[in-house]
Amino acid sequence: MTELYDWNPMPHTVDVKCPQCSGCAVFEFAEVVKINLKSDVPHFQACDAFEYKMFKDSCGHKWHGAVYYLGLHGGSVNAIYDLPKGYAATDWNHSKYLYRSHGLDIGSLNCPICKTNKKHVLSWPSSAFYAITYKQALLWVFNRESAQDLKNFIKSSDRSERSYKWASFLLHVPSKFKAQKARESVVKKLSKLLS
Repeated sequence: MTELYDWNPMPHTVDVKCPQCSGCAVFEFAEVVKINLKSDVPHFQACDAFEYKMFKDSCGHKWHGAVYYLGLHGGSVNAIYDLPKGYAATDWNHSKYLYRSHGLDIGSLNCPICKTNKKHVLSWPSSAFYAITYKQALLWVFNRESAQDLKNFIKSSDRSERSYKWASFLLHVPSKFKAQKARESVVKKLSKLLS
């Protein structure tokens, strides 16, 4: 979807086009924990499990952060150990909410087709794997499951968003794609994408 929203959270993982083979790859957002003490910075700079970065908040204040790429470590925090006092490996787990600990589109890319597994900067929605165009407008979804929900929603004559798992996402679908005259074309394109 090409319109901007005040609050449209993204899942911690999204399906993207692999830059190597154009297949369906998984992008997983990295997690960042603020380094509280300047004396802890050298530890995180030296540790292979982390990437050290200097961040700037919305007020312009700089802060030290330890970036952990869960997708490069099998989706777990098991590679984190021997931390300075005051930190726990679980600090780098994804939140149960669709919230990012930083404002960046950094993470990891895993492609099961060409076996690419690397750090990656997300370019959303242009890199969305599940995306179609209708009358020069882009319609994208986060992953296969949300694409299936979108197809069923567009296809339905009931159109009750609340009956779908991805209800909050479906509330933001632009009306152009929900119009009666768009239904057949949009459903056909989504079906082809899902096959």
